Amino acid sequence: MEYTTLGSTGMKVSKICLGCMSFGSQDDWMLDADEGRELVERAIDLGINFFDTANAYSAGESEAILGDVLADYDRDEQVVATKVRFEAASDHPNATGLSRKTIEQELDNSLDRLGMDTVDLYQIHRWDDDTPIETTLRALDDVVRRGKVRHVGASSMWAHQFQRALHLGERPGMARFETMQNLYHLAYREEEREMYPICNREDIGVLPWSPLGAGYLTRPHEQFTETARGEHETDLGTPYHEGPASEEINTRVGELADEKGVTMAQIALAWHFQNDNVDAPIVGTSSIEHLEAAVEALEVDLSSSDVEYLEAPYQPVAVFGHD
Repeated sequence: MEYTTLGSTGMKVSKICLGCMSFGSQDDWMLDADEGRELVERAIDLGINFFDTANAYSAGESEAILGDVLADYDRDEQVVATKVRFEAASDHPNATGLSRKTIEQELDNSLDRLGMDTVDLYQIHRWDDDTPIETTLRALDDVVRRGKVRHVGASSMWAHQFQRALHLGERPGMARFETMQNLYHLAYREEEREMYPICNREDIGVLPWSPLGAGYLTRPHEQFTETARGEHETDLGTPYHEGPASEEINTRVGELADEKGVTMAQIALAWHFQNDNVDAPIVGTSSIEHLEAAVEALEVDLSSSDVEYLEAPYQPVAVFGHD
């Protein structure tokens, strides 16, 4: 395993963050407690020390499963991130959003499910138009001061929103967003235009979600909609396979994979691992085999000409993922 420093937090994290959205019972494809334990334990065996979950994942079951496994390990060795914004186990008007009330009560609920006194990284799970960002930042600053949270982060939003939030957090002693979790992969690179210049300038740790384009970059273009996941993504209107250059990018990932004797997924992940914009992609999987293959992708070397070949066809697409 390789490790990196996560933005300005100073924390050392594995270059793969295990995404835990697949833990729970909300959908048929999710892992139950025993299956989730097996995956997390294998991730730790492979050197992964960074785990991302959310209160909204399977109504909090993801946090509970992850916390139950990590209770058997040295807490000091693990870096745990969770999120707040969307409805979790509770169903009432203040169960969602980024108000002080929601943040404080949902953080307590998350800590209970995780079995922890403190979470390493607490992220807002998108922007909340109904709550002034000043209110959200003050609430986050308070939970940091109380020792319940070590660092705070943000997720997919407009660059101008993030810049405003960072500016408001510049007051002396104020807790400030130190990470950005957003959509980024070979077939969707809009974040390079505005968001990543901000992140690079402000030393923000970048944690791309869906680094494989919901599976689009793991199989030939024509096979994407033939899978249950691809059909689901198509129904959601995701742009991964519809961009003007998506098919050509997909083809080039496949060609390079064949040339190097690896999988398409490994090529797409290797691009992340060698990308100066990225700290650690969030790899979500329900398969130990796929997890092991993701770790092996750290050893795939892409030359500058390989990267140029993969990136060259890209054309702008509509911004996606902020909702």
